[in-house]
Amino acid sequence: MNKKVQLQDLGNKDYKDTWDYQEVLFKEIVDIKVQNRREEANLETPNYFLYVEHPHVYTLGKSGDMSNLLLSEKQLEAKGATFYKINRGGDITYHGPGQIVGYPILDLENFFTDIHKYLRLLEESIILTLAEYGLHGTRSEGETGVWFDVGTPFARKICAMGVRASRWVTMHGFALNVNADLGYFDNIIPCGIKGKAVTSMHAELGNEINEQEVKEKILKHFQNLFEAEILI
Repeated sequence: MNKKVQLQDLGNKDYKDTWDYQEVLFKEIVDIKVQNRREEANLETPNYFLYVEHPHVYTLGKSGDMSNLLLSEKQLEAKGATFYKINRGGDITYHGPGQIVGYPILDLENFFTDIHKYLRLLEESIILTLAEYGLHGTRSEGETGVWFDVGTPFARKICAMGVRASRWVTMHGFALNVNADLGYFDNIIPCGIKGKAVTSMHAELGNEINEQEVKEKILKHFQNLFEAEILI
């Protein structure tokens, strides 16, 4: 059981290039697991945690509804944004500058075999991070991610989540709005949920947030919750 997690900060990277890279790491872990079962060898599987910031892009999950994208192809181009239909769960979301995106590519058999628990611990990593800034993030029943003022007319989402898992190996992950331009969310029905707003740490606190500091806090809580050892 390997609880070491290799951290890689990819900086600003194209969504498709990052997706392809995730698939390479994902396949590496799955192949080791398949080989392990076939030969009964005691092979150790690696784990990864990718940080990345994407240029403006909209992504639609495998069960998502295209009508939740409110832009035509020409309008997307005019806004300098791209669009991809991808293989994670969830509906439509936006990624862009000022947003911290985290992709844990883990073999959950190194930790626990429970996807529900995995998602709840990812959410908890964000909730604990927000608390360090005096922000009270919560869960919304039946909806993944992290929210403010759930159950009120002012409910708003600050962190979206969508994952894929196969053979207990995860990919995709979370997107936390730190200093993101929230205007880009006006072009979609975020996560397919009508009537609920989207927010950012900048919007809530009224000032620019140090994104590197936020990354370090998320990683600290992730490490504690997953009882992992982060390798930098």
